[in-house]
Parts: sequence; structure tokens; C-alpha cells
Amino acid sequence: MERVHKVTIHNRQSGRSITFDVPEGEYILRSFESHGEQLPFSCRNGCCTTCAVRVISGEIDQSAGIGLSREMRDKGYALLCVAKALGPLEAETQDEDEVYQMQFGKPYEEVKSKAGNPFDI
Repeated sequence: MERVHKVTIHNRQSGRSITFDVPEGEYILRSFESHGEQLPFSCRNGCCTTCAVRVISGEIDQSAGIGLSREMRDKGYALLCVAKALGPLEAETQDEDEVYQMQFGKPYEEVKSKAGNPFDI
């Protein structure tokens, strides 16, 4: 018999909380999509931060992802496109810009517009 884990995602973008049983070893994003639920995503390769979530409780395996630093993962952030539940899990979607800024700081264009272009002569 296939093991499944109860996974709840609080989707901040839609204002909904969604719960499904996700088969062990299956990517969470893909599992939710198979039930007709759309969650934020872009690359599906664990590189960008569009599908980032903050884990509220539970543990995940996201060893295939490279889009989050070790520090961000240690703070409880994960990428749903490459995340697999290791047991019951509860997480909340994040805004891509919010996660990007926590990890890398403000985008160059935003910094440039406030400071002026250093290359203007």
C-alpha cells in the first residue's frame, strides 16, 4: 500500500487553504495540480522562487532544489516544485519578490532608481 501524507497549503495569493493526501515521493506542486489546484510556480526546476513556501509544521525533502540558500532553507522556506513531504506538512505560499529580497536584497533596477545610475557621466 502506498504511503501518503496530509499536506495543507495556505495559498496567500488566493486566500484559500487546501489539503490533500500526497503520495510519498511525489512532488507537492505536481500532486496538487493533479487535483486541479493551481499554486504559484514558474520554472519547475527548483531554481526560481515563484513557488516558495514557508513551512509552518512538518518536514520536507527538497534536495533537488538549488533556488534557495541553505540559510533560507534553515529558516523554513521551501520550493514546492521540488519538495516532497516526509510526513504531515503545513505551509504557506510566499510572494516571489519577498523571498527574492530576503535572499538577495533589492533588485538592481530598484537600487539603481533610488541612487541614480552610477554609470551616468
